[in-house]
Parts: sequence; structure tokens; C-alpha cells
Amino acid sequence: MNRKVNRRTLIAGVAAGVATASLQSRGQEPPRRITRSIGGETAAVPKPMIEWPVWNQVEETEILGVLHSGKWGRTTGGEKLRQFETAFAERMMARHCIATSSGTTALLTTLGALGIGPGDEVIMPPYTFVATFNAITSNYALPVFVDSDIETFQIDPNKIAARVNDQTRLIMPVHIGGSPADLDGVKRVADARKIPVIEDACQAPMAQWRGQPVGTIGLGGCFSFQASKNITSGEGGAIITNDEDFANRCYDFHTPGGAKKSKSLGRGSNFRLTEFQAGLLVAQMTRQEEHCQIRDSNAAYLSEILAQIPGIKPAKLTHGTTRSAWHLYMFRYDSEAFAGLTRGAFLKELGKLGVTGASTGYNRLNESDHVRALAANPHYQRIYGKEFMNRWFEQNQCPENDRLCDQAVWFSQTKLLSDRQQMELIAKSIADIQRRAPMIVKQSS
Repeated sequence: MNRKVNRRTLIAGVAAGVATASLQSRGQEPPRRITRSIGGETAAVPKPMIEWPVWNQVEETEILGVLHSGKWGRTTGGEKLRQFETAFAERMMARHCIATSSGTTALLTTLGALGIGPGDEVIMPPYTFVATFNAITSNYALPVFVDSDIETFQIDPNKIAARVNDQTRLIMPVHIGGSPADLDGVKRVADARKIPVIEDACQAPMAQWRGQPVGTIGLGGCFSFQASKNITSGEGGAIITNDEDFANRCYDFHTPGGAKKSKSLGRGSNFRLTEFQAGLLVAQMTRQEEHCQIRDSNAAYLSEILAQIPGIKPAKLTHGTTRSAWHLYMFRYDSEAFAGLTRGAFLKELGKLGVTGASTGYNRLNESDHVRALAANPHYQRIYGKEFMNRWFEQNQCPENDRLCDQAVWFSQTKLLSDRQQMELIAKSIADIQRRAPMIVKQSS
């Protein structure tokens, strides 16, 4: 269904969706196929959000194969880790891949391989999961927040240069929601100052920047295969790079005592993935491209129809993005266009109409208690000084990110694996809430 859907079309059929939701709320199953009118056409009720993770006999075969092999870890001579690393590197057009126990340990490994430590500063965005911050502070380096571009939800490259100084050792953009940050802008600053870039691509396997997979534009990229991710092994991660020396340093850092592929920095850990997890990932990759195409199609369609509703602003893709991984579908909600209906009340109304899974996304990481605690951390005060740490916290103001955190609404990647009727239900429900917003606000006051 490629035709455009206007506002009147969006609202049509909401009543049928409400009736179905009402039946479900009373514990009754709706009819197997309920039809409704959509612009004069007949369409089935959308299928519900799929259960995640998706798996079948392929995963079962891989797991049992590892089990019966008796070779369950990297050092036991198993084949699955090597198979996954080769396949993932090939798919991401990278020369090297090092599988790790999580996306967080992938980040920790890259910082360890670079020798990031006390006194060093690392540029990062405030609109991200706390793991990005934790990877920096685990090395006793100093996170430096650069404000968000509210239109794209990504780090604002135009504000990076002002936060760079002689102590800046790394720039770490995060591809939030699976959509690439502006890597041209990031690289301009990084290359001018000869600062390496590590891409936190934990949400973005298969995303592309100017036709090139993310994670290969900077020195390296880190990925996560945690339970909610687009391909998953419950927990797991990977590093990709085209730099052989850096790959060797990452490999040595992620395994106890190193493997003597590079010159030791005297530090390391055990961040290795198991053969079981690698087997799961080999299986998950068999349907990765198919899922990507479904998300691509549904995200494009949903953006087209949501953009017609005043006050709903889908996140823009940065100029240069040739593919998003769509780990999240994100938009901004303007309460003024909904008669002052709060975002929380808006989400409740969505739920009443059968649109499940919407959330408000990240809070203001740079102002969180967790980040505030770093300023009072005795080790950090010993390294940087108490007055410096107090100033550091005060300087981490990100006003655009504050606005973004107040307006953001998310759907997870599983919503985009549904069908077009589900996308239409989302848009029609939002349009219906907007129509009824004055009455909802009045009733709640």
C-alpha cells in the first residue's frame, strides 16, 4: 500500500480498533479477522507486536551442536566464535571482528586497547544508555558531554570542537536508535585534531553511512547483542575495525594475559564470548537482512503518515545516512498541539487504543544522580581535584537534550516487525487522541 494517507484517512477506523482493545481488556479474544474501512479499502486488524527474541530450529540446532561438541569457549578449540566473527566482519565490511561478552565490554576493550586512563577526556553525547558513560569512568577517564541535535536525536557535531582540549583522547559518537550520527561532522573535528573515533554502534548493526556500514568509519565500532537488540544472544557484543594493530590490541585486552598479538600495556580482562552465544548469533544472522528490510519499509511508511499530524515530529535521519538499523522508532511529541495533554497522559491514551510498547526513552543522563555522584567520587577528586569535579558537573549542561528528553517517544524494533496495519493503527490512534485532547484534558482537570 504505497498511496499517501491523509489526516481523514488516518482517523477512519479508530472506533474498530478501540472495540478490539476493549474486548482484549476484558479478557476476551477478538474475532480472528476483524475488517475495517481504510480509505474505502478493506483491511485486516493489525497483528500484535511480535514476541522477542525470534528463534526456531536453526538456533536449536546451533546450541545443541555446541553442547555436544564439548567445546564451549574460545580457548577450547570450538568453531562457532571464529565462524561468527568471520561472518559478522564480512557483513559489516570490516577486516577484523572480536566478539565480546557484551556491548559494554566491547566499549571497555576499545578504551583499554587505546590506553585511555586517568587525566584523559572522552567526548560523548548525553542521549544514550548509561553504558557509554560507564565505559569511560571504568578507566577513570573523564566523560565530556556534547549536546544533542534535537531533530536527529544524535550528538550535534557543530558543538564538539568547543569541548575539545589538549586532554581529549577520544570522540565516541553513539548511533542512537540504530541511526547513524553525523559522522562527516564528527570526523572533521577528529581528523583536524588527530583524535581517534570509536563508534558506539551498539544499537546499529546493519546501519550505513554513505553506503558504508557504521563501525568502520572511525578507528572501530562496538556492537551489542543484548536481549532487546536486533540480533541477540541474550548478552554479547563485538568490535569491528579495519586496523590490524588495533584489532590485535583489542584481542589481547579482552583475554586474560593477552595472546601476545601486540605489545602489552600491562592491563587486560576477560571479556570473551562463549561458543553457545556465538552459535545463537550465527543463527540470528540468517534472518537479519529480512528483518532489516521489514523495519526499513515500516519505518518509512510510519514516518510518512506521522509527519501529517501536527505536533508529531519523527526523528530525522542525518544527511549521509543510507540505512538505519531502526533499533528504535523515535519521534517528538509537542503537547501544545494536543491542547496541553501531557506526554504521560498521551501514552496512556495510546494504550487504551491498543497501541502498546510506547515509552518516553532516556532521561537526562548528564543531570542524573549517577553522573552527579562522579563529581563526589573520592578517586576522581584525588585525580582531578574537588573544585575541578564540581565545575565539571556544572559545565555538562545540554539544553537541547533537556528539551529532547521532555518530548521523546519511542517504539522498539519489534513494533516495526509488525505489518502496515499496525503502523496505520499507531497514526490513526494519535490523530484520534489529538481530536479528543481538549475533552481529555478537561475531564482530567
